[in-house]
Amino acid sequence: MIRNILAPALLAAGLICLAGCGYSPGQRALSGGAIGAGGGAIIGAATGMGAGTGALIGGGAGALTGAATNHNQLNLGN
Repeated sequence: MIRNILAPALLAAGLICLAGCGYSPGQRALSGGAIGAGGGAIIGAATGMGAGTGALIGGGAGALTGAATNHNQLNLGN
């Protein structure tokens, strides 16, 4: 049961931290979707949900988060 709660929480934290890469909303949506799909596939396979389902959910969440963030909201060392 802890795995079912911990995995989505870690995925959400990773998406929030990494989905803002890029300067335009399209770049952030693309990078967020790619990061989310990779993380979602790994977590989906580990939880028994399936890698494809995890990738779809993670990719969608990452793309939405990336497009919704502003590059000025994140400190990327600039």
